[in-house]
Amino acid sequence: MHTPLTRRAAIATGAAFLSTGLMVPARAAGLKPTRTMGGGANNYRPGAPIVERIGNGGFWMSGTVRRAEDGAPLKGIRIQIWAHTVEGYERDPHSHGATLTDADGVFRLEMPQIVPALGQPHGHLAYDSGDFRTVFLRPVMRSVRQTSLEAHFVLEPA
Repeated sequence: MHTPLTRRAAIATGAAFLSTGLMVPARAAGLKPTRTMGGGANNYRPGAPIVERIGNGGFWMSGTVRRAEDGAPLKGIRIQIWAHTVEGYERDPHSHGATLTDADGVFRLEMPQIVPALGQPHGHLAYDSGDFRTVFLRPVMRSVRQTSLEAHFVLEPA
């Protein structure tokens, strides 16, 4: 005798499947590495310290770091961030800081509001720790009113 699949049975079956641990996060096979952007390394400071926040905050820089080819998130990756802000120029040491990615490859660092430099509001981010090829990014904001900016890294082995 065939018993029809009820909503309750479907939910219970799905929950049982998920609890087995057989489900793994989807990854992007063949993911291409991020290439360095022109101007990304401007005013870079090797060894900028890992910080909880740059200055008085109010603006969020965030993103993800994944491994090229399989798209696996990379934990503990050091990302340096700097910009021209309401509290200083991008060449000033106090305008630089670094943060680490979490288990999901996500980073997030609060900093002062970015303001235009060379006519464009933009941030700078760098991966430069040696296990993967160095990448410098220079994302440009659409508006000076934005209070956050995202940048995503796909790294390939050095």
